[in-house]
Amino acid sequence: MIQSPRDTPLKDIRVIDLTRVLAGPYATLILGDLGAEVIKIERPGNGDDSRAFGPFLEGESLYFMSLNRNKKSVVLDLRLEKGKELFKKLVEVSDVVVENFRPGVMDKLGLGYDVLKKINSRIIYVACSGFGQTGPYRGLPAYDMIVQAMGGVMSITGERDGSPVRVGTSIGDITAGLFTAIGVFSALRARDLIGEGQMVDVGMMDCQVAILENAIVRYFATGEVPKPLGSRHPSIVPFEAFKSKDGYVVIAIGNDGFWSRFCSVINKPELACDSDFQTNDLRVENYTKLKPIIDQIVVQKTTDEWVQLLQTNGIPCCAINTIDKVFYNEQVKARDMIVEVEHPTAGKIKIPGIPIKLSNTPGSIRSPAPLYGQHTREVLCNLLEISTEDLEELNRQGVIQDYAMKCTLKD
Repeated sequence: MIQSPRDTPLKDIRVIDLTRVLAGPYATLILGDLGAEVIKIERPGNGDDSRAFGPFLEGESLYFMSLNRNKKSVVLDLRLEKGKELFKKLVEVSDVVVENFRPGVMDKLGLGYDVLKKINSRIIYVACSGFGQTGPYRGLPAYDMIVQAMGGVMSITGERDGSPVRVGTSIGDITAGLFTAIGVFSALRARDLIGEGQMVDVGMMDCQVAILENAIVRYFATGEVPKPLGSRHPSIVPFEAFKSKDGYVVIAIGNDGFWSRFCSVINKPELACDSDFQTNDLRVENYTKLKPIIDQIVVQKTTDEWVQLLQTNGIPCCAINTIDKVFYNEQVKARDMIVEVEHPTAGKIKIPGIPIKLSNTPGSIRSPAPLYGQHTREVLCNLLEISTEDLEELNRQGVIQDYAMKCTLKD
């Protein structure tokens, strides 16, 4: 389902995307979905590392496709002087540069923020790295699992007294991508106000600390180190997955009103009046007493029976969906959160949709993930007005790699 071009929030913004794998590409995916022209600069040879990550369809990485729609691929060697010259010319006509190299790499290339801002004072330079541009860890390598571990998330994930568990999705990368996109939006707004660009510095570990929610304040308040609790919420009771007759059902009693209603629905109104359970604080304090009571009740019905009963009475609950059930879920379908795109090599594929729904200027999926170097010729011809002869020479010299079938020149 490729949508037609239309007015989008970032339709006049051009982004030079040097990122690869996940955190950076996820950020530029958001920018592209919201209308920015995203020019993905890939290294000669193999391009983005994730092009080698499975699963594959017709030789193309679906992992790569899931993160790189609405982007153009340009193969450019930034180690060569002519490659650097072309990159600087692209910076002159762009709004944002996003990179997720280790700190210092762009400076060594002679393409750091101090250099680029002299070329274009309005450029917004975004650096997304493992630990940020400052601090004693700035030079350390990082992957998603590294920052999940170092940032504390793994220490509170999993079953009580169990082995450390990585969050099932790459939350270290994804949250960094989200915060990076927010940083771009903020810097664009600031540029509207002051007329100048700036540097945006996002560290993956910082982002993990930022999403620790109440774990930080609980430690500050009590001095006790938070530990894994399985599906249980540390500050709200009952608020977890309970075993049903045929599986599990999540029941989330977020306030005392829900608690009273829940007690009525399960035919245990006396629990609502019990002095140990009347308020959430009391239920947290007496969790070990309350949990077995609810366990004994919930296990008597199937998950579907509980979901039907509780939802009918307005009590937050749900089954735990496997990915196949999410894929075909009626709410997911109604919100266009699984969409079909047609890739020139792989054919029709289904990928996650756009979660930000804007009423007047909605985002759009205008193109699938690009083939490696698909837009090298188009971008350099159109934006930099480089002749076909010069492009062919640059290609021979290895400065660029041109896999496009033709050059679309300006009128």
